[in-house]
This record gives sequence, structure tokens and C-alpha cells, in this order.
Amino acid sequence: MKTATPPSISLISSPTALTFAGLDAVALAAETADGQIRLLANPISDLAVKEFALDFSAVLTQWPEFTAKAGELIELPISNGSVKRIYIIGVGSGLAADYRKAGVTLGRKVKGKSVKVLNGILSTAEHAVVHLNALALSQYIWNYKSEAKPKSCTFIHYGNFADEIAYSSALVDAVWLARDLIHETSAEKNPAWMASQTKLAVKKINSSALSVNVLSGAALNKFGGLQAVGGSQPNPGPRMIEVSYAPRGSAKWPHVVLVGKGITFDTGGYSLKRGWEDMAPMKTDMSGAAIVMATTLAMAEIAPKVRVTALMMCAANFISGTAQRPSDVITQYGGTTVEVLDTDAEGRLVLADGLAYADLELKPDYLVDVATLTGAARVGLGRQYAAMYSRDSKLASDLHEAGKRIGDNVWQMPLVDDYAGALHSDIADYAHIDRQKFGAGSITAALFLEKFVGKRRWVHLDIAGTGRSDSDSGENPKGGTASGVRVLIDWIKSL
Repeated sequence: MKTATPPSISLISSPTALTFAGLDAVALAAETADGQIRLLANPISDLAVKEFALDFSAVLTQWPEFTAKAGELIELPISNGSVKRIYIIGVGSGLAADYRKAGVTLGRKVKGKSVKVLNGILSTAEHAVVHLNALALSQYIWNYKSEAKPKSCTFIHYGNFADEIAYSSALVDAVWLARDLIHETSAEKNPAWMASQTKLAVKKINSSALSVNVLSGAALNKFGGLQAVGGSQPNPGPRMIEVSYAPRGSAKWPHVVLVGKGITFDTGGYSLKRGWEDMAPMKTDMSGAAIVMATTLAMAEIAPKVRVTALMMCAANFISGTAQRPSDVITQYGGTTVEVLDTDAEGRLVLADGLAYADLELKPDYLVDVATLTGAARVGLGRQYAAMYSRDSKLASDLHEAGKRIGDNVWQMPLVDDYAGALHSDIADYAHIDRQKFGAGSITAALFLEKFVGKRRWVHLDIAGTGRSDSDSGENPKGGTASGVRVLIDWIKSL
């Protein structure tokens, strides 16, 4: 494994300490206002103009195509001490999305380089976290190349951004952890590996508020979905990994339970996926489990007055002599029977166990599941928005607003009761896929999961679109994105 470490985000808090000594580059912002392009005024810009005799009007005459649109960049070579270049990056009209694009541009410009950059793009704290997240997450690298390990950047921010930097760093660390798990090859990654990596991560944080409990073997006898799917790889077999954030005195705090799909590789089972191109990305099919784990571990640093439990429902979906078959009937946790019609719709089976267990045993105030579940969600919403399902309009609205605020977007989709017939079975309580050909695959999957949540305040996040990126662009690497970490953390923090 070769992965870059998260970039260092430092802070200069004293106005008298502002200096260009020891820096490799300086980043400045250009904005558009009243039809005019101008350099964003702040102490770094003011000093840069003086120190480097920067004539912005003259610069614009050399780049007439530059309009200061968010993410546009001009690179100016400089020979003044250690500083080698100035980056002038457009922030458009200064919306959160503009600062996010500016962060991506700067982050990708210096990706993989060991440089110190003084970032003068921020002038207020309003959009700082979104900008800092974009700056850092665009740095992520994972590969197995024999070349040297990628280098890490240091971004230095002048001004009073200590709180924003601390929160952004917690978010970035959580996303980074989830991405590392997601990108590991499935030759190494199985349910037992997921359990060991979770324990290692908890041990590294060393917080008395965090704990891990792993169920396997006979302890999973009541978990019919996990057993049916995970039985295809009996060695090591499936795992339910329960991670808890419960500080002393938290018994009466609101309790959030997060359930994550953890399929460590998905062949489709006997309902085999067609074509290698559909199977190659399936090492990322445990994204939901990695996301809920990383979210829960972040609580130890953010310290909200909320108890959080993550249930990582981990199994592999292979073809073997012990794999489930289409037409099998299984008994989920809590006693509901399900007719299995397609072994490639395995994610909802393991999630159903986790949701029922949470409802019956943990009695949460909020119940959220996260999964790379259906291609239909990607078709409906593309790569920019996760599909969100809930009957609770207030809860859905809160998550939507958190997504907008933090740059990790979700969009509420309807739970159409007229499609309930899709789950009819002649021989079991439910069929787990649409046999009536309603054609709304993401909706009918959500309707199935809803059968296992009791009367809880529940949200289902289908991240099949946002959870994977087809290219190395924006904040995301090619592969798993860990979409969902930031919106969940920001939402929990607001409770």
C-alpha cells in the first residue's frame, strides 16, 4: 500500500508573524464584483502586492481570458527568497461552492509535492471548512506503484481560523481513514480484516469513549442475512462489528445508530455480475461500513453530546458450495422471512439484519443506514447527490442542509407506497427485490429496508452514485470517495 498522508494544515495567528520566509508558494484569490475582476483584499494579498511588486492590472493584460471564475488559476513565477510562484485563483462571486472549487484547484496544483503554501484565499470564516476540506481531500493518493511514497503538502492559513481548521482536520482524517479502507485490495480485505482494522483505528485514537465488539460464528445465528451472504466465504465468515462512542455520563444523550453495508467483495454470487467492468469496482462495496466506522471514531475528537453506535455488516459475496441460491428463504434478525430472488441484491439483506438489531436491541433515537446499494440511484441522481429516503421530513431536511453546508450533498427521494407490491412473496413475508417490474430499483430497495426499522426516525442513504468516482478529479480520487462521512459528522454535530 502506498498512500499520501493527509496534508498538514497549519495556522499563523499573530499579525506580526506574517512573513514569506520559508514558503514555496503563495496563493491569492481573485473575485468578480460589479463586472470587475479584482484581487481579494486581505493581509496576505496586501503584503504580496508590496513584497513582490505585484501589479494585478498588468497581470490581467497577460491573461485576457481570465475571468476569476471559481477555480480558474494563473501561475506567476517569482524569484524572491524561497517563494518560487504565486497562484492567483478565482473565487467567482464568493459562494461556498466557489471557495470549494478554489480549494480543489489549489490542492490539485500542488498534489504529491513537498511544498509549503501560504493560502490567502480565505478572508472570512464563513466558508472556511468547505474550502479547507476541498484543499485537503483533493490531495488523496492511493496506489501500489513501486515509486517513492507520495509527498505531503503544508498549507498555512493566516487569520483567525483555529476552530475551522480543527474541525476540518477532524473531517479530513475521518474521510482519509474511510478511503484507505475502501481502496485496499480485496485480496487483503475480508470481514476479519475489517474487524482488525477497526480495532487498530480505535486503539490509535486511545479514547475511553470508544469501544469495539465483534460478533462472528455462532454469535450470528440470528442474523440470517449476514449468514446467507457471508456463507459464501466460510473462512473467515461474516462479521458484525459494533463500534460505540459513549463517553462517561452519556446514557441520557440522544442515541444515533449508523448501519453500514460492508460487502468486502461482490461477485454477485450465483446471480453473477455481467462483465469484468461491473465487478472490478466491487472492492469498494464495503464503503458504507467504512463510512459509519470513520464517522463514529471522529466523535472522539469532535465530542458532541450524542451517543453514536456504528454497526458494520461485513461479508463477502462469492460463488461457492456454501453460497446462497436464488429461491432460498432466509430469516432475518427479529424473525422476518425473506425470499431471495437475486443473490446480487445482497446488500439489503445484511443491512436488514443491522437495522432490525438496532431497532430491537439498541433502541436508537435516530437510525441511519449507508450503502452502495443500487445502480438506480446513480442513474437517477448521477455522481453529485446521494439518494436519501425517509418518512421524517424534519430529519431529511436537516441532513439535506448539513450536506449543503459541508459540501457532501444528499437529495430526498420518495418512498412510493404504490410500489409496495414489488416486495410480495407467495412463500415468505417479503421478496427482497422487485419481481413486479415497477422499475424503481432504488425506491423498492428503500421500501424493503423500511420493513426492518420499526417506528424509528430512520434515513436510508444510497451512495451508489456518490460513493465511487470514475476519474481522479475534484475532491475525489478515482475509486471510493467515502461520500457520507462529512454530512453525517456535520449533522450529528448539530444535534
